[in-house]
Amino acid sequence: MKHASPPGRTARVAMAMVLSGLLMASAQASPEDWPRGHYPLPEEGNLVGEVYTVIADQDDTLIDIGHEHGIGYEAMVRANPDISIWYPGEGTEVVVPGQFILPEGPREGVVVNVAEMRLYYYPPSQEGEPDKVETYPIAVGRMDWKTPLGTTRITEKVEDPAWYPPASIRREHAEAGDPLPGVVPPGPDNPLGNHKMRLGIPGYLIHGTNKPEGVGMRVTHGCIRMLPEDIEALFPRLPVGTQVTLINETFKLGWTDGVLHVQAYPYLDEDDGTSIERVTHALEKVDAAIEGLDYPVDYARLRDVVEVPGGMPVALQASEAPEPDVMPETLYDRLELIAAEPTFYDRLHGES
Repeated sequence: MKHASPPGRTARVAMAMVLSGLLMASAQASPEDWPRGHYPLPEEGNLVGEVYTVIADQDDTLIDIGHEHGIGYEAMVRANPDISIWYPGEGTEVVVPGQFILPEGPREGVVVNVAEMRLYYYPPSQEGEPDKVETYPIAVGRMDWKTPLGTTRITEKVEDPAWYPPASIRREHAEAGDPLPGVVPPGPDNPLGNHKMRLGIPGYLIHGTNKPEGVGMRVTHGCIRMLPEDIEALFPRLPVGTQVTLINETFKLGWTDGVLHVQAYPYLDEDDGTSIERVTHALEKVDAAIEGLDYPVDYARLRDVVEVPGGMPVALQASEAPEPDVMPETLYDRLELIAAEPTFYDRLHGES
């Protein structure tokens, strides 16, 4: 499962034809036969996919396994904290965190959740076919080169692009002793890979890469980097004018089969809020979701999810509902209940 250099143009044209054929065939196939990362939109609720395990082969890396299943670097590391990134070992059981709560907002065009480091694409509805969503791992901007937020559109598409490094990036490389030329032609040394889609926000792109191991990390200069095979599949289907919504949603919640789930990701910046502010924000969202419902929330589990975000959906239904006389009535009551619970770290070390 090693990633080779980007294929030549003839090979890529053939690959695009194969991918297009698979995608057309998937429209008639049952959802179980759809390509990885493609899901029917749920009729009720907003969870798609599943968490499952696979067995590593001798030559696998955690990155290889993640890419094969449409999962980026950080997500695989969080899901498998005790497994070596570079040598999981033959026969090792590896968790694939392939379940997602769909982001809030319109289900139109492309939605990029920077905190999650995932891209969601909602193809136009087709008569007689179920509505669907596709989701892909991405790399986003480093702390000093943030990916912008807001709603924009694709304004230009280029295959086999040349890269013209901005002065700021050329200066950074020169200071590091790695000077860049004024233009990098198409080919295996081009960090844009084989495709780029320019956004309406000046200076920002969705593009491929010649370093796929960085997908799922904060390593770009603000652009959105995709695996070569993923942008190969999306590129012909996203016309100029496609809406692109960029959000930073660190805490998501959704329903499935009457159970409330939450999914949390690390904050991109430490100044995005204190721990109590994050818990308060989560409580407000949970309260809004269960308003008018007799739903027993597991507040201790909610606190764990917020304090130690693992990136996988977690059910918030308490095993037994509290007695009515101790039910928390207000946000402050809930905060007091959470504050009285031992933290994840306390329980980990056997403290009370």
